[in-house]
Amino acid sequence: MDSIYIYGGNFLRGETRIQGSKNAALPILAATLLVEGTCVIQNCPRITDVYHMQNLLQELGCRVSWKGSTVMVNAAGISDYRMAGESVTRMRSSIMLLGALLGRLGEAAMAYPGGCVIGRRPIDLHLSALKEMGVDITEQEQMFTARVKSLKGMDYRLPFPSVGATENVLLAAVLAEGTTVLHNAAREPEIEALCEFLMEAGADIRGAGSARLVIRGVRRLHEASYSVPADRIVAGTYLAAALAAGGSIFLEKAPSGQMKAVIGMAREMGSSVIANPEGIGVHAVRRMDACPYLKTDVYDGFPTDLQSPMMAALAVARGRSIIEENIFENRFRIVNDLKRMGADIRTADNRACIRGVEGLKGAEAWAQELRGGAALVVAGLAAEGLTVIRNRHYIERGYEDICKDMRRLGADIRSG
Repeated sequence: MDSIYIYGGNFLRGETRIQGSKNAALPILAATLLVEGTCVIQNCPRITDVYHMQNLLQELGCRVSWKGSTVMVNAAGISDYRMAGESVTRMRSSIMLLGALLGRLGEAAMAYPGGCVIGRRPIDLHLSALKEMGVDITEQEQMFTARVKSLKGMDYRLPFPSVGATENVLLAAVLAEGTTVLHNAAREPEIEALCEFLMEAGADIRGAGSARLVIRGVRRLHEASYSVPADRIVAGTYLAAALAAGGSIFLEKAPSGQMKAVIGMAREMGSSVIANPEGIGVHAVRRMDACPYLKTDVYDGFPTDLQSPMMAALAVARGRSIIEENIFENRFRIVNDLKRMGADIRTADNRACIRGVEGLKGAEAWAQELRGGAALVVAGLAAEGLTVIRNRHYIERGYEDICKDMRRLGADIRSG
């Protein structure tokens, strides 16, 4: 049953509301471990990855409850430091619990994280940074243990602005002794959201949103409430759907200020994009133009998480496009499925050459990871006839209900 069925070719019209950000919610939930009390997280997306994080928090001794899109986490009774369950191996983001556990208990034991098959995504950067704070790491074949008597502030430069490593350093540093200065930190909006939550709880952080973070350790954090910002990747996916299928849509709550690279590309392709504090309006009433050259980069460049959805849109654009993937080496996994639908795409190393075709044909396709699965939905919306996407569960890791959202925009789509 784990499938999505799309009868493509419908011009998209209407509006839909953008959910809370997956990439912000997960580290914020991890950060609740640092608080000996209850934290209230509003606008939290009800997606598979969040439920995996909930399971991990509960295994560690937290009490977790929901009311609508608000989740309450009470970490007062945290009683364990070991994470070896299925949720760790299935979700890459479980690694950020490492910094939080070290900050709270001084000890953590976990299996190596899993998640999407989009590249190696090593955790060496995380471990190297934490070792500089005095953490002793013991690695085994399937898991590792981290211990520290007292976390120490440090002056450290990340060799690459890794989002995950930046998050782990933040989570470890807020309760460490002394001051941590982190250079070449990731600047993604989700990092800024994590900083905002931690500061609501009493952390002393300077430079949120910049490449230089200064974290002065405090003795304890207190209970806090925070509302998760809207998901820029979900908004970008739906924008790509309008570019591919044609549409006049409004994405309520879409964080336009975080999406300048995506909006710029959509305008370059010939669409009209109106961005304001209420959301983003997209008007794509004719076949879009190709994008001569698109490269993914760290924020505020074009996000790697939107490369696959945009590839699907470029597959039916007028002209030749080049995509250069600079973040993950295995982001072209949807190419064979798009070719079966009639796309003209050739890849070599980290580049894809796309010659836009007049239209795609519906076909059976298999999601292999989160964003690639969402990209197949984009392609199916633009294709003639029936597209069946298998492995829907990958898409549900990051999208609350992509079928419902697309039906609001006039698409003929259902899950089953």
